Amino acid sequence: MLKTTPVKDQGNSPLCWVYAMLATIETEHLMQGDSVNLSPDYVARMWLTEQARFSYLSKGKHTISMRGIPSMTLGLLEQYGLEPYDAYHNFDGVNYRVLARKAMQIARASTSLAILDTHMADILDHDIGYLPRTLFMLGTEYTPLEFAHSVCLPGEYEALTSFSHHPFNQKFVLETPDNQLHDSFMNVPLDSMMNRIEQSLRNGHPVCWEGDISEPGFNTAAGCATLDKESMPITQQQRQRAFETFQTTDDHCMELCGIAHDIKGNKYFIAKNSWGKTRPFSGFMYLSFNYVRAKTIAVYLPKVQ
Repeated sequence: MLKTTPVKDQGNSPLCWVYAMLATIETEHLMQGDSVNLSPDYVARMWLTEQARFSYLSKGKHTISMRGIPSMTLGLLEQYGLEPYDAYHNFDGVNYRVLARKAMQIARASTSLAILDTHMADILDHDIGYLPRTLFMLGTEYTPLEFAHSVCLPGEYEALTSFSHHPFNQKFVLETPDNQLHDSFMNVPLDSMMNRIEQSLRNGHPVCWEGDISEPGFNTAAGCATLDKESMPITQQQRQRAFETFQTTDDHCMELCGIAHDIKGNKYFIAKNSWGKTRPFSGFMYLSFNYVRAKTIAVYLPKVQ
């Protein structure tokens, strides 16, 4: 199993896409001997600010939502930078659903971007916390952008998916509700995607996983996710059919950080969740290879392989 930072808790927020992508970046650095622990609250603040501005300029036609996908996290840190976890974290927890509603109200009531930005900064300072004036790491002062680029360069991660309604080996905009910024994904055959995931982990690199957790076999109490018929490998056609009939939906994101097997030799991916250190494996889960074949929406891998 790869090294990870401590399991975090996203609370009642829908910010798994932030937690999972940051956890993946953290592990990538830990495996290189560089310790980093990153702030989900900072990314969430930047996303709320950006959405409030868009809602204002669209005359309220854009509904502010805290849902998203991991590639959006990469885009936000590339644009707005990043803060360490200890430098910007609300230990009491933030109700981001309520905060999103407040942002909508501010956007509707504002009469200029300057007024909007002032009111948004006030409410975010109050509900999340004041942004640090300076950022020091190892005796050096960084801006948030400099810090972000020190832990994740633009283009460092590749987004893969596997669906047959688009040509393979080409990029397309994945048609899921949470893909709010219309990000593109490289489309590869199912076996290729599974091989890339496994080889990434075996080579010491984590994978950010985005997929469906609505199946009965996704058992948080048992700490594992399996399909009813584990002995029958899911085909590309079965996977596509489940996606087109909405049996496979875009529900959750986690970091894949290892590979394990049970006493029968069945292989599992070890996933780091963001629901706190609860359930039988203190915040980690085991996803069967077949579950990942069937229920993956997309994965995000370092390009170093």
